[in-house]
Amino acid sequence: MVSRAAARRIALAAQGFGAPRPDVVSRRHLTALAQRLGMFQIDSVNVLARAHTMPAFSRLGPYDHAHFEQAAWGRKRAWFEYWGHEASLIPLSAWPNLRWRMGALRTGSAGETAKFAAERPDYIAAVLAEIQDRGALAAADLSEAGAARGKWWGWSDGKKAMEYLFMTGQVTVAHRRGAFERVYDLPERVLPADILNAPEVSEAEAQRALIRIAAAAMGIATEGDLRAYWRLKPAAKPRVAELVETGELLEVSVEDWKQPAYLWHLARTPRSLHAHALVSPFDPLLWERDRALRVLDFHYRIGLYTPRELRTDGYYVLPFLHGDRVAARVDLKADRAARTLIVHAAHLEPGAEMAVTADALASELSSVAVWLGLDQITVAPRGNLAPALSRSAPSSHRPRQSPSR
Repeated sequence: MVSRAAARRIALAAQGFGAPRPDVVSRRHLTALAQRLGMFQIDSVNVLARAHTMPAFSRLGPYDHAHFEQAAWGRKRAWFEYWGHEASLIPLSAWPNLRWRMGALRTGSAGETAKFAAERPDYIAAVLAEIQDRGALAAADLSEAGAARGKWWGWSDGKKAMEYLFMTGQVTVAHRRGAFERVYDLPERVLPADILNAPEVSEAEAQRALIRIAAAAMGIATEGDLRAYWRLKPAAKPRVAELVETGELLEVSVEDWKQPAYLWHLARTPRSLHAHALVSPFDPLLWERDRALRVLDFHYRIGLYTPRELRTDGYYVLPFLHGDRVAARVDLKADRAARTLIVHAAHLEPGAEMAVTADALASELSSVAVWLGLDQITVAPRGNLAPALSRSAPSSHRPRQSPSR
């Protein structure tokens, strides 16, 4: 029987929390972390920082944004964009293990883009031919892009065609214009030849490989947790049993968990863990809310997706890990025009020490401000932790320099 406390430390250590942060974060640190986690989820939300940039900060501390951009979209990139848990930046080594998903999407009929492709095969072929002839293009660059329809995410025909080609692996993302606009090109003009020419991998072996990544990244997990990491359907359940047979997964029981758990055979079980990290709502530690409650004893909902009248803690709330527990939650915003990190609210979690948490959180907020190039921190008087945090923050509220961006 694995205790709840041990399971929590196993999970946090597997995610890269608690290890000493490097004095200087290099591109190698970023790419090693991506390998460890399997992916960085992409989201356009920029209340504090782009969602995909936060997991590395949470574990490694301030880093040069240029290193991340180069690894993601540079000429010698280390990652590619595709659907992992959601839209994600994924290490190049995973491309062969996602071909089966690309193929399944090409032959499937579910989803709006697949239906559109089935209805307009000549248009899809013409869009692909235009990319072949002209090079990297955004949907808006197509000679017959069509007009956007509907509100908010209403896509033009060109965007539908591009997304279908992207999901089926016929094009990939060459780079982005700003935070939102994907620019697509043929995979052979973007990705290394050795990745594209890697031997074919069967669906079963690909799924085993993805579950290995998930198991290593989570340390200890249920069968549902393992599948959810890569959005694998119930048909992939036998892969978990197969990895138990090879000894890579060990079936265990965890105190108060209702379902059987699986321990990654290389997972560490630290006797203690000393993390200090603000965790993004889009961090893999928080992807599955039931797992966050089960592992961290932390109930969480993203405020920005919750109607205002139902929000309990704020709009963009980040949990603060201290030691091996969530000690606080803070509603943050980077006011770039005023060069200010705003703490709209700060709440202490049950059982956490007020003064110790306030001091540790103030130090981490100062580190965030440095990283984002902000000059000061302001703390609004909302939440039971706010008064203590306000007293602790001034000593660290004026960062002297920020990493190059």
